[in-house]
Amino acid sequence: QVELVESGGGSVQAGGSFRLSCAASGSIFGFGAMGWYREAPGKQRELVAVIFSDGKTIDGDSVKGRFTISRDNAKNTVYLQMNSLKPEDTALYYCNADVHVTVRTTRPTWGQGTQVTVSS
Repeated sequence: QVELVESGGGSVQAGGSFRLSCAASGSIFGFGAMGWYREAPGKQRELVAVIFSDGKTIDGDSVKGRFTISRDNAKNTVYLQMNSLKPEDTALYYCNADVHVTVRTTRPTWGQGTQVTVSS
C-alpha cells in the first residue's frame, strides 16, 4: 500500500511561516515528481509547487518568491517552506507524488491534506 502523509500545518498570523512535510512510503522503486497543491473552500484546487527527482522545481504564480519546495530522496519526503504567509494562503494543502511501479512507469498518489490557516 502506497501512502503519503502530510504534516506541519496549523494557524498563524499574516507574515508568519510554516514548513510542511510529506512522507511517502510503500513504493518498491521510489518516487518521481512530488508536489504540493492547495484547495480553499469553494475554490478550485491549484498548483503550489512541484519538484522533480533531479531537483528541478516549478512554482505556482501565487507563491513565487515566498514558498520553497525541496525533497530528501533518502527519506522519500517532500517539504514546503512557506514564508511571508498571507490570508489568501489559507487552504487545505495536499501532497502529490508520482509513484514508480517500475523503473520507467509511474502512478499518481495523493495525501490526505493538511490545513493551513492565516489570519490578518
